[in-house]
Amino acid sequence: MPIITATELARHTREILDQVARCGEAVIVERNQIPIARIVPAEPVMTAAQALEGLPTGLTATQADSWLRDSRGEPGSDVDEVRDPWV
Repeated sequence: MPIITATELARHTREILDQVARCGEAVIVERNQIPIARIVPAEPVMTAAQALEGLPTGLTATQADSWLRDSRGEPGSDVDEVRDPWV
C-alpha cells in the first residue's frame, strides 16, 4: 500500500485519485510521519441491467396464466386473499 504525505496529496490530488481508481489499491496519507487517512477505491456499482442479467427473460404460458389469475384474485388461483405482511 503506497504511502504519501498530506502535502503530496494536496499538490497531486487528481493524479492520486486516478491511480486509486485505476489500480484499485488504497493509499495511506501521512502527516509528520503519522498515518492520518486512507484513500480506498469505491465499491463496484452494479447497474440494473447487470443485476437482471441472470434472470429468466420470460414466463411460460402456464406461468403467465397463473400469475394473471393470482394478480386478479380469480378462483383457482394460488392466492386466496391479500394479507398485510406487517400483521
